[in-house]
Amino acid sequence: MHWYTVKNAENIDSPALLVYKDRALDNIRQVLTMVRDPKQLRPHVKTHKLTEICRMMQDAGIRKFKAASIAEAEMLGIAGAEDVMLAYQPGRPKFLRFLNLIREYPGTRYSCLLDNIESGRMFADLFSNSEAAKRGAVLPVFIDLNVGMNRTGIKPGAAYGLFNDIQSLRELEFKGFHAYDGHIRDVDLAERTAHCENDFKEAEVLREKIKEEGGQLPLLVAGGSPTFAIHSKKVNTECCPGTFVFWDKGYRDTLPEQDFKYAALVMTRVVSLPAENKICIDLGYKSVASENELTNRVGFLNYPELKPSGHSEEHMVIEVEKGHSFKIGDIFYAVPVHICPTVALFENALVVQDGELTDTWRVVARDRVITY
Repeated sequence: MHWYTVKNAENIDSPALLVYKDRALDNIRQVLTMVRDPKQLRPHVKTHKLTEICRMMQDAGIRKFKAASIAEAEMLGIAGAEDVMLAYQPGRPKFLRFLNLIREYPGTRYSCLLDNIESGRMFADLFSNSEAAKRGAVLPVFIDLNVGMNRTGIKPGAAYGLFNDIQSLRELEFKGFHAYDGHIRDVDLAERTAHCENDFKEAEVLREKIKEEGGQLPLLVAGGSPTFAIHSKKVNTECCPGTFVFWDKGYRDTLPEQDFKYAALVMTRVVSLPAENKICIDLGYKSVASENELTNRVGFLNYPELKPSGHSEEHMVIEVEKGHSFKIGDIFYAVPVHICPTVALFENALVVQDGELTDTWRVVARDRVITY
């Protein structure tokens, strides 16, 4: 029996998200070997969105986390996380929701991103009327840097002015810099390292400038799966891998030096035989991330030679040889090219250990709202 095979799988409705708990634990142990200290890790929870995985990481000594949404940040509060960065610059309605989290989960230190002083003034104004402010607390913020992703953030060369402006807002506390470098995806590690060092030159100059003026070297929070091991060698830097806990085919193909295991799959099955050279499985857009080209959305562990030829909301069509032996009900174990948005398509994850279903976990942070 292969590691991914589930006993009595014929009784599982499909498509189904399968999480292999022991392999996820192995991945958590592996990521800890790739940094000098667990304190350097601030894993991104957008990949798994599961309270149970957060607690597994906490049990392994990981105390800081990164979230992309209010729901993810609340999930971390529910899990009792000590330190949570909302890796997003909230607008007014979202910031009011964020204040609710700060109020309801006082044991969690929440922070958020900022890349312009107008948002900073709005944060300060709304925070000044909060219960936390009445207790004498301030809001920790990280300046979001644009180091080449060109999605959000301020260029490092302009960030010094924002750093000074923040000092005038007594409700805010500058905690450091954040930079997402998802554009750095070179397959060759040496090229990726050079690319990373080049794109972070200005950010390092900025940090040194603040240090030379009598401050400490500001904290830098940076690095997804492709670059976190590179950033881990820097001083006062936290790393934010997320995909490592489940891994996916996209990173397996493009990050050959990282030895993580597949720990989440989608179980799907043949539902139709529409032509003598085609089969159809129940793995539609609603069940697997589909932002990539058709042939680069999923792989099949038990049928690695097969590639999709058609895709719609509920169905995926695959061309096969004439005279094939596939039949209705045959089970495929699919590994997504992009696991993060795939997980978000499922309400529940079925937990597998030693080939048996042992639990069901609610993918709680897939929702846009949990409580607040």
